[in-house]
Amino acid sequence: MSLIQQSPGIVINLFALLAAGPGIWLLHTTRRHEQRETTHLNALTRQAPIDEPMHLMDVPTLRLIRQSYRIGAACLWFALLLSWVSTKI
Repeated sequence: MSLIQQSPGIVINLFALLAAGPGIWLLHTTRRHEQRETTHLNALTRQAPIDEPMHLMDVPTLRLIRQSYRIGAACLWFALLLSWVSTKI
């Protein structure tokens, strides 16, 4: 008998783990990118003259960060759903 026939829950949990890995990696790298960008902008703001406006992230960077958070969270939700389904089998 194959592993799928003997224990389908383990196979589904394996797929959940494979779905969670990229989501975790994406969330982690996005957070590190966001922190680096914020640190850089804070340094620019501190070095700027007093009458110059505060430095903010540009719109494409903010969109990329938001989209990356959404995709990473979707991967984790999908993995959670697969894990939950495996307990019902």
